[in-house]
Amino acid sequence: MAPMMGPTDVNGRTADERLLRAVRFERPDRIPVSMGINKACWHHYPQAALQDLMTVHPLLFPDYEPQPLPVQPTYAPWRVAGEPYTDSWGCVWETVEDGITGAVTEPALPSWVGFAGYQAPNPECQNGWGVQDWAAEATRIAGARERGRLARGSLRHGHTFLTLSYVRGYEALMFDMADGEPRLWDLIAMVESFNTDLLRHYLDLGVGWIGFPEDLGMQRGPMLSPRHFRTYIQPAYRRMMVSAREGGCVVHMHSDGDIRLLAEDLLACGIDVLNVQDLVNGIDWQVENLKGRVCIDLDIDRQRVTRFGTPDQIDALVREAVTKLGNPDGGLVLHHDLMPGLPLENVAGLMDAMEHYA
Repeated sequence: MAPMMGPTDVNGRTADERLLRAVRFERPDRIPVSMGINKACWHHYPQAALQDLMTVHPLLFPDYEPQPLPVQPTYAPWRVAGEPYTDSWGCVWETVEDGITGAVTEPALPSWVGFAGYQAPNPECQNGWGVQDWAAEATRIAGARERGRLARGSLRHGHTFLTLSYVRGYEALMFDMADGEPRLWDLIAMVESFNTDLLRHYLDLGVGWIGFPEDLGMQRGPMLSPRHFRTYIQPAYRRMMVSAREGGCVVHMHSDGDIRLLAEDLLACGIDVLNVQDLVNGIDWQVENLKGRVCIDLDIDRQRVTRFGTPDQIDALVREAVTKLGNPDGGLVLHHDLMPGLPLENVAGLMDAMEHYA
């Protein structure tokens, strides 16, 4: 039996233990459920109401402690509206909503003219977004381990393919791949080397879970062809993920969007947990192609039912996902990232449904 980790809930389990049992298909007592609250939510919803919902849903928020009101969140510099931000790679970002990551408005290398003098960030003090304080990370990870918690590390969201698109611009990157631009291989090697150094730091600090978050899908289909993914991106994925697994880590891969055409290539990289969206990929498709092969970290809809439906329709959606994808042995996790826009009654209905069907 896995060791107990952190404070237990009413069932005598911890969120970490339950999660690892689900990932390893070791018959968790419940389906692990979690919800992220985007910081922008604190200026879109009545704060007391949002805090009350978090307080009465302990499965979703096991460590939550109410904060003094009003909550005044601080935002990462690339999530501050009206203030352009230059990341570690030299890409300029802008957002129109505090708390929401915006878009690159100025790629670092819109042409290859400046590539000869272009350098990767220093992984000893940079993480892709900005400054990386490894001493603080070491303290955080050691503290988690001392408390019996699952110590986690992660590359930045958009670590490989999206970083290439930020540096070159998406359209230019697509032409680079189509044209077989030889300098692209040097840029890919630069990005992989940087990520590998970050990964090595986390492994040296003793994490047990590594996140590889990177959106590869659009509303319909992936952002690059399967052939280009296999040629340019998959080899780096596989090397990094194999390294993480050999270091004793759970490998968690996240992608928004429709990634059905890339699924087999992603699984071949050695993923333990695949965080995938429900409706854009289809629950039935996941039953046929993913269930039992990988732990599905199901990203509950943020576009249709939860935004425009009713609490009863939300309940039916969560029930369908659990009925079709659930298995007593494990292999299913439910997650939702709350963004501004959902009616508050739908937020409450979603929280209720996730905890009920867990």
